[in-house]
Amino acid sequence: MYPEFQQQHVLISGAASGIGENVAQQLLALGARLTIIDLHADALNALAAQYPEHVLALGCDVGDFDAVANVVSQAEARFGSIDKLVCAAGRLQMGDITDLSAEQWQKTFTTNTNGVFNLCHHVGLRMKAQKRGAIVNISSNAATSPRMSMGAYAASKAAVTQMSRCLALELAAYNVRVNVVSPGSTDTPMQQAMWQQGSSRETVIAGSGPHYRLGIPLQKIATPAEIANGVLYLLSDQASHITLHDLRIDGGATLDQ
Repeated sequence: MYPEFQQQHVLISGAASGIGENVAQQLLALGARLTIIDLHADALNALAAQYPEHVLALGCDVGDFDAVANVVSQAEARFGSIDKLVCAAGRLQMGDITDLSAEQWQKTFTTNTNGVFNLCHHVGLRMKAQKRGAIVNISSNAATSPRMSMGAYAASKAAVTQMSRCLALELAAYNVRVNVVSPGSTDTPMQQAMWQQGSSRETVIAGSGPHYRLGIPLQKIATPAEIANGVLYLLSDQASHITLHDLRIDGGATLDQ
C-alpha cells in the first residue's frame, strides 16, 4: 500500500508498547528502517532481534534534551538521514488538579510535551536542512475535551497539538509536513491503567453523566492498529498535501468538534 516506506529511515519514540509499537511493526512490514526509542529499553529487544538489519533500539528519556540529541546522532550514524518522525511516547497521570503534586504535573509535561519538543527540535532542524520530511505527533482527543481527573494529561496534550501546528507553519516552506493524530480510548497499557483506577471498558463506551463525559458512538474501544493506520497515512506520500491537520480517531467520541 505504501511502497515509499521501503528503506526509509523512521524514528519512533514510545515504541515499546501500544501505538508506537504498532506503528513500528507496520513500518517494518513495509521495509522501513527504524530507530526505536523508549524509556524501557529492554522492551525493545524482541523487535530488534527480529529485524536486526532494520532496527536500531535505544533507551532514552525523551524529556532529556541532550539525551535526545545523542539518540538522533546515533540514528543518523546507523541509517543516515531521518525521513520520518513519530512521537508516541506518553505518560498518563490521573487526579484532580487540586490533588496533584507539583512533581506529578511536571513529570507529565516533561514526557508528554517536552519530549515532543525535544524530538521535533533535533529532528526538525535536520529535516529543514534536507528540505524534506514528515512528522506525526500523537496527541489525544482529551486535548480539546475537558475531562475530570485528567487535567495534567489533557493540558500536556493540548500543548502538543498547538506546538505541532506552529511547527507545521514554520517548516512548510522547507517541504516538511507536521500533523497530529489524536486518539480516543485505545486498548493500550495506558488505557488499561485507567481501568484499574475506577473506570472500565463499559463505562468508557457508554459515557458517564456524572463525569460529563460522552460515550463512543461506534460502541467500541480502538485498537492500536486502528490508530497506527492513521499515522502511516499521514506519513505517506498519499498525504503529501496535508499539514497542520489534527486527525481524531476516537469512534466519534468528541462529536467531530
